Amino acid sequence: MTKPSVQSFFDTPTHTITHIAYDVASKEAIILDPVLDYCEASGRTNTGAADLLIEFIEAKGLKTKYIIETHAHADHLSSAPYLKEKLGGQTVIGAHIDAVQKVFGGVFNAEPEFATDGSQFDILADDGQQFSLGDIDVTALHTPGHTPACMSWLIGDAVFVGDTLFMPDYGTARCDFPGGSAETLYNSIQKLFALPDETRVFLCHDYKAPGRDEFVWETTIGEEKRHNKHVGGDADMDSFVKMRTERDAGLAMPKLILPSVQVNMRAGEFPPAEDNGTVYLKIPLNAL
Repeated sequence: MTKPSVQSFFDTPTHTITHIAYDVASKEAIILDPVLDYCEASGRTNTGAADLLIEFIEAKGLKTKYIIETHAHADHLSSAPYLKEKLGGQTVIGAHIDAVQKVFGGVFNAEPEFATDGSQFDILADDGQQFSLGDIDVTALHTPGHTPACMSWLIGDAVFVGDTLFMPDYGTARCDFPGGSAETLYNSIQKLFALPDETRVFLCHDYKAPGRDEFVWETTIGEEKRHNKHVGGDADMDSFVKMRTERDAGLAMPKLILPSVQVNMRAGEFPPAEDNGTVYLKIPLNAL
């Protein structure tokens, strides 16, 4: 099996890892889960994190083929439109993004023109849909549970799992967002566990579990199957659902959920400017 090269970028403010998977022979590249810097105090954005990706791609002479979102993130804004403008490539997300758009379009009272059919993205990927990265096979794997639209991406010998799994010492993603389900997440993880043990696993976040000194974002399917504190070993669905439900009930909302979702449901674009020429993000009170 041809293996992609992977370069990862850790965004400290959001604990997000953006990955660039690329084929050395063809120079084709895929960007997964890019971050747009956002200051919640001032409402200002900047492209520092995205510019690091551009510098790497240009230094390597890579050609961006796809810019993939594993799901509509609730903890950071996407820089996909900026990267597409600078590097080209098609934006991709799971086909079930329409379910997320329908819910949050209502939460944010989006403008009547806001489409809830996923058409803001260039490609809506279905489960099992095949793509390519040079001579490397790429397969979209629908892995819902954290959100309905979550998609993991198998690229050669590596799978990029978004928020479905964390490092074995940290566990799994929350399931209490609209459309989330602990039972569904358990089944999605079993789908990932059917991959070969040696499959490399790249995560979208790391929060440095207690007792660990460094941030880490790469493991293997075998390590997750054996040692994941929530689903590894002999963990069954009933015990996982009980644990996940009780744990999620005590979790605070991500601090950037309100700006993030209303931007990310638009494929990283901002809402249209109002009649004074200024773009605003809404903060719905007592709605979530």
